[in-house]
Amino acid sequence: MTTQVTFTALAAEPRTTISTIEAAFHLGRKPQTLRKWACYEDGPIRPVRINGRLAWRVADLLRVQVEGSAK
Repeated sequence: MTTQVTFTALAAEPRTTISTIEAAFHLGRKPQTLRKWACYEDGPIRPVRINGRLAWRVADLLRVQVEGSAK
C-alpha cells in the first residue's frame, strides 16, 4: 500500500510557514539540504524555529523561486 502525498501550491498556501519537507519539495532540493542551510546559515533563506522545529516562510520560498537563487 502506497500513500500519495500532495502539496499545496505556494501561491495558494494559506499558512505563513511550512515544514522542511514541504519547502524542499517546492525548491526542488532534498530536506537535508535545507537542514544544512539552517545549521550553517549559508543558504539563500533562513528558517524560523518553532518549538525546536524548523519552519520555512512561504514569502521567502516564493522570493527564491522568482529570483532563482537557490544554491
